[in-house]
Amino acid sequence: MKKIVILVIAGIISTTSLNAVDIKGSGASFPYSVYQKWLKEYNSQKGIKVEYIKKGSSKGIKDIKARVVNFAGTDKPLSTKVLTENALYQFPSVVGAIVMGYNIPGKNNIKLSREVIAQIAMGNIIYWDNKLIADKNKDMKLPHEKLTFIHRSDGSGTTYNFTYYLSQSSQDWANKYGTKKSLSWPGDHHIGGNKNSGVATLIKQTPYSIGYIDYTDAANNSISMATIENKEGFYIKPELKAFKASVAQANLDPKKDFYSIIADPKGKDSYSMVAATFILLPKEKTQMNKKVTAFYNWSYKNGQEIAKSLGFVPLPDLLTNKIRKYWEEKGIK
Repeated sequence: MKKIVILVIAGIISTTSLNAVDIKGSGASFPYSVYQKWLKEYNSQKGIKVEYIKKGSSKGIKDIKARVVNFAGTDKPLSTKVLTENALYQFPSVVGAIVMGYNIPGKNNIKLSREVIAQIAMGNIIYWDNKLIADKNKDMKLPHEKLTFIHRSDGSGTTYNFTYYLSQSSQDWANKYGTKKSLSWPGDHHIGGNKNSGVATLIKQTPYSIGYIDYTDAANNSISMATIENKEGFYIKPELKAFKASVAQANLDPKKDFYSIIADPKGKDSYSMVAATFILLPKEKTQMNKKVTAFYNWSYKNGQEIAKSLGFVPLPDLLTNKIRKYWEEKGIK
């Protein structure tokens, strides 16, 4: 009997060991799809289990400030001042894109100007056949149906980057609302969804809706994506080559802890709504930080094809070398 009990206990310990999480993270839902594939492959190759729970950037930042996770993901970069106040390090992990996903039965390849996107967000465009939309889509008969704008209901780095883009493209938006992770959206024909997956669900369920959402969730849900006007006045489709053109314009400086908002870059081939997503680490957890940076170092080297397959842009070698040097200087590599 004693032998059986010992065997049972040994089995429980063994199972617990096999299922134990070595590294815990939480935060931004924007990069969730690529992180999930990276950590699964990393576990397969290295035997190290990394857990990442998508909660939104705001909750991820709260978690790392409270030290309840080993690392956090955020699409809103933190300033050096805020990092210092909270004893945090920061570095970028990957670049993705935000798209204008829409649901108009039988209509594809809609073009949206910078002005139109801002007017939709401000609640000023009520119907799809509004002249501002129709003028850029003369080959398409747009329906006289009420437009429903879908946005994030939770604190979100996706919202932060989208509202940054709106502030760059519309002085009216910049003056009235600015750049925020969450806000009380204007107008009376909008609905909020929790996380990017919630926005995707609402767009699919709501005919004649439109909303901002990460590229991967839109693609995975077969949601139509608008071609949008960039800073130079060119209309650019949301596709990997355009995202890469945008990344080429990015300025991510290790002296500033890589703080940079890269949305709305210059360049005739650039797609406007791109966003770098970042990792936050607690300064005092040196040994655990080395485990986290080892995972991201592996991802930089081995996860590029995974990232590309999901519509993300892997960081260029020049940048990942800067990140490795940053880790070395902080003693976390």
